[in-house]
Amino acid sequence: MSTAKLKIGIIGCGGIANQKHMPSLAKLTHLGEMVAFCDVVEERAVKAAKEFGTEQAKVYLDYRELLQDESIDVIHVLTPNLQHSFITIAALEAGKHVMCEKPMAINSIEAKKMLEASKKTGRKLTIGYQNRFRDDSQVLYKACRHGEFGDIYMAKAHALRRRGVPTWGVFTDKEQQGGGPLIDIGTHALDLSLWFMDNYKPKSVTGSVFHKLGDKFEGNLFGPWDPKSYEVEDSAFGFIKMENGATIFLECAWALNITDTREAMTTLCGTEGGAEMKGSPAMGKGELVFNSAKYGKLVETKATTGGGIAYFDAGAEEPGVKEARQWLESILNDTEPLVKPEQAFVVTQILEAIYESAKTGKTIEF
Repeated sequence: MSTAKLKIGIIGCGGIANQKHMPSLAKLTHLGEMVAFCDVVEERAVKAAKEFGTEQAKVYLDYRELLQDESIDVIHVLTPNLQHSFITIAALEAGKHVMCEKPMAINSIEAKKMLEASKKTGRKLTIGYQNRFRDDSQVLYKACRHGEFGDIYMAKAHALRRRGVPTWGVFTDKEQQGGGPLIDIGTHALDLSLWFMDNYKPKSVTGSVFHKLGDKFEGNLFGPWDPKSYEVEDSAFGFIKMENGATIFLECAWALNITDTREAMTTLCGTEGGAEMKGSPAMGKGELVFNSAKYGKLVETKATTGGGIAYFDAGAEEPGVKEARQWLESILNDTEPLVKPEQAFVVTQILEAIYESAKTGKTIEF
């Protein structure tokens, strides 16, 4: 491994920067140090610089000025979704490696531009799907690669909250975010399912999107919101058929009248067995259940694993730290990041198709 220490610039110093990226990077100062912070709200950038930056850390209000600093090696793009593509492209063209928060972009056209910029410049690009780094995800991925389940032909991607509408930032602003729970948390569940199946060739997508509970905030985990400013869906569902005939059911909601909630989890069904992610990984109580038929009996094997989703806390072994470590090491060692932009591009394509199918009432063909 190279002994050089990477210089990192942070663009966007809001929620996800403070909840995941900056605390995680702060635990990896032997690999990189945060030397620049940019936000449209100066106070946020100043606060971030004081808490997480080097003594000489600089503060910017315009990301274009930050990108002019040739000493910076890496950029983390942590802005609202609308800004992901053009800031990422500008950073790549400025010679920086880029970690962009999920989703990759608000649509596949913008995501494709990001892919092309990465290939053209030769700079590395990855997307913030930290749930791949959870302990249960890592175990399930290894089981899939070892053929534990045979041919995986059906999956369910779970991203369901009973009442968990985020009431901070711009989450309910359609223009800034591009959508609601589908593009926010549905993207994590879909990414996991595709990754486990190692299948990135969709054939068709049929989707349903609902705007039913945007004015019903009673019992919401994050408190009430202004119904007049609630511009996105509260739930969405997709039926995805892959080229090889496999199917994926995607279910996601910020608000849905259910009691069985599961977020950033998947159910897999194969010819030799299946697996379900259960429990509460965010609380250190994630559980994997493998099922098969052996010796004339139906068998279930449970593997309890720790690790959380790292939305709000990034401890020493949290997924956010593992994500950041693997990302920085991939740059220093010139290896591939675990989350490849080509994979994130397919996720973006499918999410976009669900929205389009719901809007037109038609199945979207690829």
